[in-house]
Amino acid sequence: MLVPSPKWLDSGNNAWQLAAATFVGLQSIPGLAVLYAGYVKQKWAINSAFMCFYAFASVLVVWVLFDYNMAFGEQWLPFLGKPGLATSASFITGQAVVPAASSGMPELTFPMATLIFFQFVFAAITVIILGGSVLGRMNFTAWVIFCPVWMTLVYTVGAFSLWGGGWLANLASVLGLAESGGVQDFSGGYVIHLAAGTSGFVAAAVVGPRLRADREQFPPNSLLVTLIGAGLLWLGWNGFNGGDPYFANHDAGAAVLNTNTATAVGLLVWTLMDKMAYGRPSIIGAVNGMIAGLVAITPAAGFVNGWGAIIIGIVAGIIPWLSMNRLQKSRLMIRVDDTLGVFSTHGIAGLTGGLLVGILANPEMLEYIGTDKDAPGVSVTGLLYGDPGSQLLFQLVGAAFIIAYNAIATFIILKVISIFVPLRMEESQLAVGDDAVHGETAYAITVQAAAE
Repeated sequence: MLVPSPKWLDSGNNAWQLAAATFVGLQSIPGLAVLYAGYVKQKWAINSAFMCFYAFASVLVVWVLFDYNMAFGEQWLPFLGKPGLATSASFITGQAVVPAASSGMPELTFPMATLIFFQFVFAAITVIILGGSVLGRMNFTAWVIFCPVWMTLVYTVGAFSLWGGGWLANLASVLGLAESGGVQDFSGGYVIHLAAGTSGFVAAAVVGPRLRADREQFPPNSLLVTLIGAGLLWLGWNGFNGGDPYFANHDAGAAVLNTNTATAVGLLVWTLMDKMAYGRPSIIGAVNGMIAGLVAITPAAGFVNGWGAIIIGIVAGIIPWLSMNRLQKSRLMIRVDDTLGVFSTHGIAGLTGGLLVGILANPEMLEYIGTDKDAPGVSVTGLLYGDPGSQLLFQLVGAAFIIAYNAIATFIILKVISIFVPLRMEESQLAVGDDAVHGETAYAITVQAAAE
């Protein structure tokens, strides 16, 4: 007699995790690839999309070779797992487990291969988001080196510290405040977005700016293409946040609903801010509001109720807007050429959402249900629901660590790479764009050629 799978495998949960992972993968390719390609000046469309595809491929290779276990394997250091291959038949077909964090969740009901791929797409989109800060000038060879190195030395540290059972996840015991509890990041507000926003801003400063002509005149070459990418990003986020309970459970459904609610509110509020400030609504502004809403709800998606999601959406439409339209245009900040404003839409939005967890998290939003009389389940309690402020303190400590580590490590990595290859393209390449860098252009038929 043959059976299709081990007894521990739940086909529904496995199917949902694989589907959720695919949704998140589609956010990167083609999602962000076409969003970037349409958003930038025509001469940079191919280069911008190619940066996304290369990052996606290179991250997967190092992920299965050693990065997965550095982020989710057995603890090696308080902030890092033990490097190791994730390739053997017994490993990838065995029951999934996060060794250092297993006590805080039910036994997982899908194979390790599913977990490896699910976490890979989160890792890949992080460096792709970061790349939005350096579009239109970073030397492609430097990008080729940067992606796997940054993934190995930077992303894995944040992922293990928060999600792999590292010191931030257990901050209460580290500080001697309680036996359990720590920084909470439901789906990547800190691990992904604050990290990408911080590292992207540092990279933009170190690599240097675009050509002055490009900074002054950088019209999107196809807003309709950008909207295709934006739509993939929005709906793909259902897998981003809905997959993080690791089960197709009640909290996954709540996370999906909260994600869409906050995003809709963020888009509307950002559009209103544009109208009040500039006299007319902007579709680019609406996309930025959408992204800010998606990012801000990410660390809180399964921890807040519907009102919490609405509040987060409102805040996401205001604070990141002020950051992008006021702070990043100030005399000091404008020196750093953050091409797509990743600092605001991802860094500031991720930070805001992460801190709001410490205020809005509702203890009735159970991620996992307890079976013991004195253990109702796994949830988070914010300031509004009776927490004395310890959770908000944890969130502040977590944010400070992610910002500091990403800024320092990214700076060092780029400086070392610059010893061997230039970080910025040559002036002649910057003047021409895709054709000079790749020998290809986004549109084979130009207006001039059509006229001829």
